[in-house]
Amino acid sequence: MKLFLDANILFTAAYSPTGISRKIFSLAEAGHCTLSTSAFALDEARRNLASKTPNHLQELDSLVRLLVIVPEPKPDTVLWARQLPLPAKDAPIMAAAVQSGATVLVTGDRRDFGHLFGQTHQGIAVLSPRDTLAELLKP
Repeated sequence: MKLFLDANILFTAAYSPTGISRKIFSLAEAGHCTLSTSAFALDEARRNLASKTPNHLQELDSLVRLLVIVPEPKPDTVLWARQLPLPAKDAPIMAAAVQSGATVLVTGDRRDFGHLFGQTHQGIAVLSPRDTLAELLKP
């Protein structure tokens, strides 16, 4: 399974070593999935950690080795994502996930992505961390 992680997941994985987001990283390290993100999402996670809990930045840096950083999306793909609808700040996340060839966009952002949870668009399912973990652990 090819997972694309948004900034929320990156932040949470760095902040909580025992949470679901961190378990997804552990499963990737064990070869159960591949993880990707965009520089845009990684920068957002870094900014949020730096402002809220800077002592966890080192954790994020240690997790980056498990990520493939994908190219930023094309403008037409971002425009498509805005029609889902997604806010301007989140459309590049969905667009990058689609362009990367991921099968799942993992996000904990219920406010902006919640209306898409459980749906598939352009071949990518939008799932919460909990639902993603359930999918990864299926026999």
